[in-house]
Amino acid sequence: MSLYEDIVSGKEKVSLVGLGYVGMPIAVAFARKIKVVGFDLNAAKIDLYKSGIDPTNEVGDEVIKNTTVEFTADASKLKEAKFHIVAVPTPVNDDHTPDLTPVEGASRILGQNLTKGSIVVFESTVYPGVTEDICVPILEKESGLKCGVDFKIGYSPERINPGDKVHRLETITKIVSGMDAETLDEVAKVYELVVEAGVYRAESIKVAEAAKVIENSQRDINIAFMNELSIIFNKMGIDTKAVLEAAGTKWNFLKFQPGLVGGHCIGVDPYYLTYKAEQLGYHSQIILSGRRINDDMGKYVAETLVKNLIKADIPVKSAKVAILGFTFKENCPDTRNTKIVDIYNELKEYGITAVVTDDDADAAEAKRLYGVEFTPMSEIKDCDAVVLAVAHDSYKKLEMKDIEALYANNNKVKVLTDLKGILDKKAYEDAGYLYWRL
Repeated sequence: MSLYEDIVSGKEKVSLVGLGYVGMPIAVAFARKIKVVGFDLNAAKIDLYKSGIDPTNEVGDEVIKNTTVEFTADASKLKEAKFHIVAVPTPVNDDHTPDLTPVEGASRILGQNLTKGSIVVFESTVYPGVTEDICVPILEKESGLKCGVDFKIGYSPERINPGDKVHRLETITKIVSGMDAETLDEVAKVYELVVEAGVYRAESIKVAEAAKVIENSQRDINIAFMNELSIIFNKMGIDTKAVLEAAGTKWNFLKFQPGLVGGHCIGVDPYYLTYKAEQLGYHSQIILSGRRINDDMGKYVAETLVKNLIKADIPVKSAKVAILGFTFKENCPDTRNTKIVDIYNELKEYGITAVVTDDDADAAEAKRLYGVEFTPMSEIKDCDAVVLAVAHDSYKKLEMKDIEALYANNNKVKVLTDLKGILDKKAYEDAGYLYWRL
C-alpha cells in the first residue's frame, strides 16, 4: 500500500508542525477526513486550542471545539505521523535578510522525531533552494536518515489569506511538488483530500518555491505603484480614489488600491527573492523600488497628518491623535509586521500623543512586540485628529456621531485621516472636517 492509502485507511497520520494562521486551518481541514496531529512549540496556544478557543479567528471557536485534531506541544507525538506538513513563519531580520530560524528550528524538531518511510512537505514561503539545500541536511543530521532513501520531501506553498472567509484552503488551487514523480503523486493525492479547487503539479520543488515568492512580490509591486500615484495625486490636489474608480471602468485595468503593506507575506516575501538574487550577483531594481515605497508609507501618512494639523492651526507638539485599528489587515487579530506602528512611532517623534484602539487585534501580542497598549474606544476623547487606519467591519459601521465623539469640543476644524477611504468623503467635508485619504 502507498502512504496515501495508509493515511486514508487510518493506518497512518498526518502532522502539522506550526499551528498559526496557516497551519491550524490546514490541520482542521485534514482532520475532517483523516487522523491529524497538530504540533506547536507554544504550549499556551495549544492550551487555548484544547479549550476550544481559536485565537486566530480563522475557523472560529465552535470548529476548534469539534475538531478531532490532536493538539500537542510534545514533539515526540510527531513520531506517530508519517506525512508531515511544516507551516511555520519565515520573517526577515531588521536588515531585510531572510530569518530562517523558525523553519530551521522546525526541521530540527521534526528530524529528531522522523521515522522511515515519511514524507515531509514544507509550506513556509522561502527563496528557491531552501527546502533542498537547508532543510534537508538538517532533517538528515537530526534523524540519521537519508533523504531519497529513508524519507522523501516535497513543497506546497501556503496560499491562505488570513481573515478571508471566501478564499480558503479548500477553494484555492494548491501548488504541489515532490523530489521525484512518486513523491509528487503521493503529495498531490493527500492534498486533494481537502482542496476542492484541485492541485497544480509543479515540475520541481524549486519551481514551486519560486512561484510562491513571486505571487506576493507581484502584489507588492502593484500596491507600490498605487501608493506612488497617491503621493503624486495628493501633490496635485486630486483624489486618488476618484481617479482609480474612473480608470477602473476599463476592462483590463488592474484594480489595486493604495495602502500600508504589512503582515508576514506581502511585506516580507519579496526580500527573500531579492536576497537570493543578490547572492547570484543581480541587484533587483523593480522589486526593491516597490519595497522602498511601501516601507515608507507609514512615515508619509504621519507627515501628511502633521501638515493637516498645521493647516487647521492646531499646535503639533501638544496634539492628541486617536488611531483606530492596529492589525496588519482588516478583520484579523494579527499585528505582526503591522505598518500602523510606523504611523504611531512617527507621530511620537513630533511630540504628538497617540492613543490606539483595536478590539479586533491581539492586545497581548501588540504589547509584547511593540510596547503599545490599547485604549477602549469608549474612553477616547478630546482628540485633535483621528486616523481610521484599518478597514475592520466594525469601523465600517461607525456613524459620524461616533467619530465626532473622539474630538475635543474646542476644535473648529476636525482633522480626519481615513486611510482606506471607508467613510463618505463628501459628507465629512460638508460637516467641516479636514478629510484626507490615500
